[in-house]
Amino acid sequence: MDLILRQGRLLFALSIAAFGVLNLIWARTTDPLLPVIPWVPGHAALAYAAGAALLAAGICVAANFKTRVAATLLGFLFLLCVVNLQVPNVVASPWDVGVRTCAFETLAMCASAWMLAAGLPSGAGSRSRWSRALNWLIGSGRYLFAASMIVFGVDHYIVFNLIVGLIPSWIPGGGWFWTHVTALAFIAAGLSIAFRWLDRCAAALLGMMFMLWVLVLHGPRVLSYPRCLNPNEWSSAFIALGVCGGAWILAWSIPARSAK
Repeated sequence: MDLILRQGRLLFALSIAAFGVLNLIWARTTDPLLPVIPWVPGHAALAYAAGAALLAAGICVAANFKTRVAATLLGFLFLLCVVNLQVPNVVASPWDVGVRTCAFETLAMCASAWMLAAGLPSGAGSRSRWSRALNWLIGSGRYLFAASMIVFGVDHYIVFNLIVGLIPSWIPGGGWFWTHVTALAFIAAGLSIAFRWLDRCAAALLGMMFMLWVLVLHGPRVLSYPRCLNPNEWSSAFIALGVCGGAWILAWSIPARSAK
């Protein structure tokens, strides 16, 4: 299990680098909002800048170069996108599940970056007031991640029939059964992570669920024509991969002997 959990950092790095490449590819899209995390407005200069920053951050995390700095700044980038771009949309359309999902997907990526940073040495000067405040903020990553998972679970029930329709018919049990399972799994995992009860196991299993989705649901969609030309499909796939990486980053950071 530990060998699997150790790959969380690389999976997260891959997803971040992929977001950077996607931003660079679709930088000149005519859409008013670039459909790729971090959802920057459709201005080429901003898209290129975001793409370069994400690609650089992904490479740093993968190469284990200045990882804590890169992960910390990456978390702030995602949080900035949530606050400036997505919170206003959520406030304007509070009952729109799609808008809320986009916001909490980005928040989950922010949380994943900070959970990675929290598990790394803080270096010299960690006793200063600024360092303590920064460490506290980074430490909030697990709670932001937990909150996002609970929201995903609740939203599954709000758009229950839509989720049922996304599950391939060849999977035994049927869409109705697996939609209930995934919704409850989200909520249970979020509560477990937030209250630190069986949190290592919950995070590990949550990551496995997302990995299964990447392989079974998202993979076939991004490889099929014409979906392969849709940046939203690619973005959704790498969001799932990134959250998988975040869950395993958290699980790896919790020593097995202290997991309750």
